[in-house]
Amino acid sequence: MTIATTTSSTTPLSCFELDDQTLSVTEARQTLLTLIEAPLCHERVALQDAHGRRLAESLSAPINVPQNTNAAMDGIALAWQADQTRWPLAGQALAGQPFSGTLAPGQCVTITTGAPLPNGADTVIMGEQLETHADHVIVHSPERVASGQNVRQAGEDITQGSMALAAGDRLDAARLGFVASLGIADVAVYRRPRVAVFSTGTEVTAPGEALPAAGIFDANRFTLSGLLREHGAEVVDLGILPDCPATLRHALEGAATSADLVLTSGGVSVGQADYTREALAELGQLVFWRVAMRPGRPLAAGALGESRTPFVGLPGNPVAAMVAFLQFVAPLLARLEGQPGDAPHRLCAIADEALASRAHRCDFIRGVYTSDARGQLRVRSTGAQGSGILTSMVNANCLIELPDTCTAVQPGETVIIQPLRREA
Repeated sequence: MTIATTTSSTTPLSCFELDDQTLSVTEARQTLLTLIEAPLCHERVALQDAHGRRLAESLSAPINVPQNTNAAMDGIALAWQADQTRWPLAGQALAGQPFSGTLAPGQCVTITTGAPLPNGADTVIMGEQLETHADHVIVHSPERVASGQNVRQAGEDITQGSMALAAGDRLDAARLGFVASLGIADVAVYRRPRVAVFSTGTEVTAPGEALPAAGIFDANRFTLSGLLREHGAEVVDLGILPDCPATLRHALEGAATSADLVLTSGGVSVGQADYTREALAELGQLVFWRVAMRPGRPLAAGALGESRTPFVGLPGNPVAAMVAFLQFVAPLLARLEGQPGDAPHRLCAIADEALASRAHRCDFIRGVYTSDARGQLRVRSTGAQGSGILTSMVNANCLIELPDTCTAVQPGETVIIQPLRREA
C-alpha cells in the first residue's frame, strides 16, 4: 500500500519507507487516516438509545415545527386594532384544544402558551397587560402592543421537507430533542467503533492491588477508556499485559480479529523490554513510530493481521498518551464513523506569559484559557509540563499548540489553542 504524505518530496512514501522517518503531526495524522479503508456499517436504533451516536443518513423534517401558528405565552389572541381597548370574549384556546371556527373582527379568545392561534387572530397580548371580566377583556397600555407580537409561526423552527440534521452529526442532547420534536422514533447511525485497549509493562499495577516497590498504578487504561467513550467508542478492556513477547503477540492477534481499532500504551520505544513495536512489525505492518512532537513520543502505528486492523501504540507516560490520543486516535474514530478525521478544533488566544518551544517539533503545552473583559481569549500554562504530571491535564482546559516553526512565544503574542472537553 502506498501512502501519500505532506513531505517536501514529490514521490509518495510507502508504509515501509516511513518507519524510520520522523513525521510531523500533520503527516502522521494523514498517514494514520489512510488505514481506514471504509467507515463502519450502520444500524437503526431507537431514539432513546441514540445518544452519542453519529447519524449515518441525513434527516428531513416530515412536518412543520411548530405544526401550527401558536401562542408564545398566556393571554388573549385577537386581530389587533390599536383604537380598541375593550374586547368581547368569544371563547378560549388551549394547548391540545384549539378554538373552533373563525374569530370575528373585534373579538378575542383567552389562550394558553402553545395553543394554536384561531383563524382571524394575529396577535397575543400577555395576561399581565389585561383586566379580565366575565364576557370581555380590557387591554391596558395599548401603545405597548405591536401587531403580530408573542406569536410563533408554523414552521419557524423548521419547515416540512427541510434538512433537519446531516449525516455524520453527533446526536447530543439538543439534537435528540430536535429529532423527537419531528416525531422520529428511530434513526440510522454508524455502529460504535469497538476499540481494544490494554496497558503494557511488568511494573504496571491495577488500582486496588498492592503497589510493588518499583511499580506504578495503571492510569492510562482509565484515561484512554474515558477518552474513547467521550468520542463515541465501545471499549474492550484487555487489562494489563506483562513485558512478554509471546503474550503481547497473542493479545494483539486476538484483538485484531475482534476490534475495529487496537490501542495500547507503553512498550513502543527502543528500550530493552519494549516489545510492542516488535510484535506489530511481526504480525502486520509498522507504518511509523517517530513523530516530531512533545509530549507524545514514542508512538507506533500500523495495521495488524490479514484484517489490517489499525493499531496505535501510545506512549507510556499518561499525559503523552492523552495528547497523542487527541491528535491521532480521535480523528481515526471519526473516520470510522464516516467523517473526514480533521485535526482537533482550534481557537486563537493571547499568551499571558512567555512559552518555550523548539524548532522542528510541535509542542503541546497544557493550558488554561479565559475570556477577558473585552471578550478576548487569553491563555497561560498550568505550570510544570512533565509528561507524567497528570495534574497538568486535570487543571487544563486546553492544549497550547506551538507549531514546529516556533522557537518561543512572548507575552501578548497570539497562539493556537485546542479546547479540551470538560464537564461542568
